[in-house]
Parts: sequence; C-alpha cells; structure tokens
Amino acid sequence: MKRILLSVEYDGTGYAGWQRQSNGLAVQQVLEETLEKACGHAVTVTGSSRTDAGVHALAQQVHFDTGCSIPPEKFPFVLNTMLPPDIRVHAGREVPPEFHARFLSCGKTYTYRILNARHGTALYRNLCWHVPVPLDPEAMTASLSALPGRHDFVAFQAAGGTAKTTVRTLDRAEMRREGDLISIIVSGNAFLYNMVRIIAGTLAEIGLHRLSPDAFSSALASGNRLDLGMTAPPQGLELTEVRYPDRAFTDPAALRWHQEGGDAPCSD
Repeated sequence: MKRILLSVEYDGTGYAGWQRQSNGLAVQQVLEETLEKACGHAVTVTGSSRTDAGVHALAQQVHFDTGCSIPPEKFPFVLNTMLPPDIRVHAGREVPPEFHARFLSCGKTYTYRILNARHGTALYRNLCWHVPVPLDPEAMTASLSALPGRHDFVAFQAAGGTAKTTVRTLDRAEMRREGDLISIIVSGNAFLYNMVRIIAGTLAEIGLHRLSPDAFSSALASGNRLDLGMTAPPQGLELTEVRYPDRAFTDPAALRWHQEGGDAPCSD
C-alpha cells in the first residue's frame, strides 16, 4: 500500500459540501467512487478542509491509500476521464504513510468574491455574491487591519462549530477591487466554522455603513457574535491554497500538532 496526495479543484454548486453525508451528494463521495473504479478496490479519501454546500475549491488537498499500479503522477489523467466536469484533479504524488492532508496542514488561504454591481451576472452567478448597492471600499479596507495576528476568534464562529480552541493566527487579510469584482483574501493557520463567510458578511455591512469600521476590533474584544454582521452566502467562497511544511513530506511522524489545536508553523 502507498499513500497518495491529490490536488483537487471543484465547483461546489451541485454538491452538499466536501464531506460524504446521507442527505445529499458530496464531492468526497464522487471522488471515492471514481477512485474505486480506477483502483479496483474501495478507497477512503481524507480532505484538508470540510467545505460547505455550495463552496468551491481551487486546490483542495486529499490523501488516500492504495495498492493499485497507477503511478502517482498519472492519477490526474486517469481520474479526469471519469469524473464529472465540475471536479478536476490537477496533481498527484506519493507521500509518506504518516502524512495527513488535514492534520499536517500549517496554513490555508481562502478567497471570497463579491460582485458589487447594479445587475447580477448570468455566467458567474455561482462563483460570487451579488451585492447591488454600492459599497464603501475605504471603510472595508481599513477595517481589515484588525484581523492579522494571533487572536481568540470565538465571535467569528457560527453555531455548530466543534473546534477545541478558537484561538487562530491570521497572517493576511486584504481586499482587492477590479471593476465591479471585490476579492477578499484571508490566510491563516486554521479557520473556524464559517469564519471567512462571517468576515465577508461583516465587510459588506461595513461597506453599506450598517456597521462601524471598528466592528472586527469590537468583536475580538467582546467575543460576541452579535458584534459582527451576517454570514455571507456560500457561493462566493473558494478554498484557494493549502500549505504544508517541507517536513510533512519527508518526516511527518516528527510533526506532533493537531491542526484544530493551535498554531502549526509552516517553517521547519
């Protein structure tokens, strides 16, 4: 048996999220069923992030164990002939048996996109949140300065979150605007349930002058979810990147952190 790591892109519109579940078709289920056909045996895949229904991924990382003879770098070519067009595998590599796509991740980047235009978009309606009222980009940009650093983000977690600790470290929180498209990019060591969507929803309400630009600072100080804005809809969210320290690919057994439990440095 060997452990394989795949980089997977998907449009989450038609799925009940990443994780296999009983109430709808999940990306994990489709990938596992396709791998079973390709490998000739049952396969269980483990993803780096449990994206919700309607959320997309540019580079979800997944690992699985197999004894089949397909070379690791050939998995994208084999699987992409069998997968539906809204799921694509872009890379495959063999990793040590102790490698874990989720627990050894030291950082992730998410992108949330808002179309701030009077009229919505037909072609990209499943890839962004349409906000038809003009937003104040200066107020939005200024408010993001409160987020980078190590904080207790308990106020940024939606009901149903199960993380053991709510302390997280963000190293990047910025906003870019190109025409009518606003992109919110957030990077950190780990994220709480719906954390990025809460940040995006709060930013929109700051941009609409419904919330003060110091809303993030107030919520960090109070720990109160009510100091923040709405949870933005899922279709604007994309898992953009998952990072691992080099040692995860050479000596993963030496890395003892559990990603839900706190800071995991990306440098060895």
